[in-house]
Formats: sequence, structure tokens, C-alpha cells
Amino acid sequence: MAQLLLLPGRDRTLARRHPWIFAAAVDRLCGRARPGDTVEVVAANGRPLAKAAWSPESKIRARVWTFDPDETVDDAFFKRRVQCAVERRRLTPELRAEQGLRLVHGESDGLPGLIADRYDDTIVLQLTATGPEKWRPAIVRALQRATGCARIYERSDSDVRRLEGLLPVSGWLLGEPPQAPLTIVENGVRMKVDIVAGHKTGFYLDQRDNRLLTRMLAAGRATLNCFCYTGGFSLQALAGGASHVLSVDSSGPALATAIDNLALNPELAASRAEWREADVFNELRLLRTAGQRFDLVILDPPKFAPSAAHAERAARAYRDINVLGFRLLSPGGLLMTYSCSGGIRSEHFQEIVADAAICAGREARILRRLVAPVDHPVGLNFAEGEYLKGLLCQAD
Repeated sequence: MAQLLLLPGRDRTLARRHPWIFAAAVDRLCGRARPGDTVEVVAANGRPLAKAAWSPESKIRARVWTFDPDETVDDAFFKRRVQCAVERRRLTPELRAEQGLRLVHGESDGLPGLIADRYDDTIVLQLTATGPEKWRPAIVRALQRATGCARIYERSDSDVRRLEGLLPVSGWLLGEPPQAPLTIVENGVRMKVDIVAGHKTGFYLDQRDNRLLTRMLAAGRATLNCFCYTGGFSLQALAGGASHVLSVDSSGPALATAIDNLALNPELAASRAEWREADVFNELRLLRTAGQRFDLVILDPPKFAPSAAHAERAARAYRDINVLGFRLLSPGGLLMTYSCSGGIRSEHFQEIVADAAICAGREARILRRLVAPVDHPVGLNFAEGEYLKGLLCQAD
């Protein structure tokens, strides 16, 4: 096994159990290793520290599999780690009835670069780093054993793979495509899941709890859902008794799916739903000019800052959209605003929203901080795992 020798003093993050080893911390690789191979991580004084997956093209040169230098990384290792991740979800009471569930959440489940989401009896696997790429067969076997699911589909097509020198990969790894469109029931609402062409692994499971909160808040409120995608927040608002829900997205296909989702739920008042295909920024300006106001505004934009390098430009976009959101709120109205950008930390996001309120001429307060649900854990030593952050604000 090749050894990854660190520079003097660059082992402090490993001592705090942070799983990433950046290129600037590396002295040299002793021996030969191919992308994804397991290497022994060694301090400058020769002390073994961990075992990690080697990634020569990435700024993150290695991702730690285990901080026990004596532990073997093999098929049995992945069987144990996957089983533990799945079992943690099984033992969480609030997750037992969920049809849509994250089973493995990367670094926070001790499996860097590995995401596995379950939709009923189908698992969608996403591999974003060289380590899990090398161990794909073992991971598939481990997931099938731990869950008994009949189908596993791979959606390893995210842009981050290019940073690892990996090409996009998609396709069936186990089983055959379902005969009928894949649907789940979330918080009593039926939703289609497009695992082949949908965003992420087919659905935004990380907003499950926040969609339920929307349902609890929506009664009697005129609601505006921006970047609505396939209507998750919109349908929950309707289920909660919203007086009217205007949903805006730039994607015609996403809106078509949203309308289909509404049809799957005939108990919801379709007459209270309005769907609008438009650029969200432009549409909000038009609504402002027309003098429209809303009691509940939901801002769930795409990832403006995939890394810290994009944070400044992203901050401007988040500020602009939140200024527009505040200006459209009725007195006493509620703003649910989110960022899923890993490059924007929680404190920075709050500062952005605060600046937006001032620019909009509104006094506002935070009623609640909004995060991902319990099946998206954040490792205590891996703050980067807290990518989704949100605020529920009330404006005077």
C-alpha cells in the first residue's frame, strides 16, 4: 500500500477527525497508487494516521475511509459501514414510515463521496469521488443486503465528478426499470420521482421537514413559491389550506410534472393553484410593479455557490432574490428562504438576508432556523456537511 506523507504540522485536521486531506497538506506519495486506491496516511514523523482514498486530480487529494490505521478497507468494510448507516435510519422513529429517505449521507456516515437515496423499493446511488467509484460493486452489494431493495439506479452525473477526473455515469446497476412511474407519499402528498432526469437523485429529500412546516404555516395565506421545481412546497401549502398558491419556475418540464403531481392529489384544491413559467428574478420584479403582495413567500433557489470560490458572486444573487422576496411580503408576512450552497456558511447567509431586509426597507426577525432532516446528518467534525441552511423570517 502506498503511503501519503503529510507536511510537518499538517496533521492537525486529521487529529480533529476531519476527513479531507487537501493538496497543500501533502508532502509526497511514497509508492504508486491509482485514483481511488486506498493509501496509508502518515504524519511527517512517520506516525500512521488513517487510511484514505487517493484522488490525484482533485484539490482534495485524499478522503479518509477510517481513522484507525489498522482497519482494512475491503468489501467487509463497506458492508459494515452501509449496514450501520441504514440501521441508524431504521432506529429513528420519525423515519420509519418515510417512502423517500436518504440512506447514506457521504462523510457524515463515514463514506466520503457516497450518496444513496431510497424511493420505496428503488435506491438511487450517487458516487462523487474516486474512492467509492473504485468500490462500486462492493457498495451495490452492501446496499442490496442491507435493504433488500430490488432495484438500484446510478446517478453519478454531478459536476463535482469532473473535479475528480471522473466522467458522468448513469444507468441501472441492479434490477430493471419499474413498469409505472415512480411515486412516493411524503407528508400525505403523492409526488412523482424522476430518478433518470430529475434534479439530484430525482427529488429534494433534504426539504422534507421544511415542506411539512410550510403545510403547518399556510392556512389562509396567499403563497408565492419561487423556484418551485415539481411543486413540493406548493402542494404542501395547498394541503395546509393556503388561500392561493402562485408557483414560479423557469423549467417548463418541471412545471408540467408539478401539474401532474397536483392531479395525483385530487383532494387538493386545484383552483387555488397557479403555475407560471418564467425567470424568477424577472417575475418577482413584475409582481412588485403590479403591486401584488403575499402572506408567505418561499425562496428555494438552485445552488448559486458550489464552492467558497463562488461565494461573492453567489452572495449578490442571494441578496437580490431576498430583497425581492421581502418587498412582496404583506405586513406580518412570512419569508422562508434557503441556500443549498456549500460555499455559503450559515452566518454569512444570515448576513445576506439581513442586508436584503434593510435594502427592502423592512424590519424582520428570525422565527426559526431551517435545516435538513435527520436522515441528512452532519458530522460533528465536518461542518461542510451542513450545506442546506434556511431562515423563517417575519417582516413588519
